[in-house]
Amino acid sequence: MVLYAPPIDPPRDPAEEFEAFTQLPENSGRDFELIAGRIVEKMVSGPRQSSVAARLLILMGSFVLQHKLGRVTGADGGYQVGPERYIPDVAYISKARQPLQPDEAYNPLPPDLAVEVLSPSNTDDDMRIKIGNYIAAGTVVWVLDPDRQRVEVYRPGQAVTVLGITATLDGGALLPGFAVALADLFAD
Repeated sequence: MVLYAPPIDPPRDPAEEFEAFTQLPENSGRDFELIAGRIVEKMVSGPRQSSVAARLLILMGSFVLQHKLGRVTGADGGYQVGPERYIPDVAYISKARQPLQPDEAYNPLPPDLAVEVLSPSNTDDDMRIKIGNYIAAGTVVWVLDPDRQRVEVYRPGQAVTVLGITATLDGGALLPGFAVALADLFAD
């Protein structure tokens, strides 16, 4: 016969814990990602990485706006990717998939295209996890490496494509007609 049983708190969902953590007053103005169930603060990237991301954001944003294709977000636009929460450096989501822009801090839909610019604060493990989850969610991923001046293109169901400095990065089926020479993208 049990006389007293202490209440058992059900285990919390990592996404719920993440939401509660990011709402704490001391976390105001800070950016966090939920990667493999861990809360990871998104650190400020270096000037070169930020410049490359800004250049692509301007070019892609202008193209998407001109052709009325959807929305492009920068390094403070978060997305839910499965149970995870990511903040890509640049992302695109089509109006066809999301006609109305949501008000949530992390868009409930994963982006159509996520761009991650490698910086010293990125770990290989976190990047592999993020790429795998993006692909599983149907997102195309461009990983820009300013140090090596190359781009890795990941498409669901396809082998990775690695583009060197003499190549041109194109928008493929997501952004038909969009193209940028890597030499221009990585120009100092």
